[in-house]
Amino acid sequence: MNEKTWVLVWDLPVRIFHWLLVSLFAASWITATLGGVALKYHFWSGYSILVLVLFRIGWGFVGGIYARFGTFLHGPRQVLAALRELASRRPTQSVGHNPLGGWMVFFLLLELLTQALTGLCANDDIFNEGPWAGHLTKAVSDRLTGLHHVNFKVLLGLVMVHMAAIAYHRFVKGENLVVPMLTGYKWVSASVPRRINLWRGAMVFFGAAVFVVLIVNC
Repeated sequence: MNEKTWVLVWDLPVRIFHWLLVSLFAASWITATLGGVALKYHFWSGYSILVLVLFRIGWGFVGGIYARFGTFLHGPRQVLAALRELASRRPTQSVGHNPLGGWMVFFLLLELLTQALTGLCANDDIFNEGPWAGHLTKAVSDRLTGLHHVNFKVLLGLVMVHMAAIAYHRFVKGENLVVPMLTGYKWVSASVPRRINLWRGAMVFFGAAVFVVLIVNC
């Protein structure tokens, strides 16, 4: 077994993505609750979330080793093993996302993508509507608006489960998952991954931003 060392697990693009997403999710929730004029900012935060989600999907293929889907999306056998390991008070053996956490990330991204895309088609029956709503019939826009509201409840449930899992790992298994997402480093037995090309991250983000600008203004 390798000796323990500080390993860069969460690269800078992943950490920036994570904390920007937390801030924008809160902003979207608050502005949607306020309604009225605040919905203008709700749409802007939604566009920003869509940029982040598209970036994270792209980074899941070309990012650091622990950011890649191929590293943390596992089959049923590994997921069942992770469930059994969850009942133990011992820290997990995963360097990056464990099999359960990996699928949580996947479903959160899927729900966020659904939320952002339905938001593009939504309307509030007063003054505000998404940029795609005008290309749809009122009935279709209304159905997608309803889906947008329902999906938010599902998304909020996943976020609560995610936060509960972080608390469980902290207070039951003795693992602090927040600090590594701030610093990037974990004290683990693992080899040091290759250096991350931040220019590649910037290019993926720029591509996602341009794509969202194009579809919002189509």
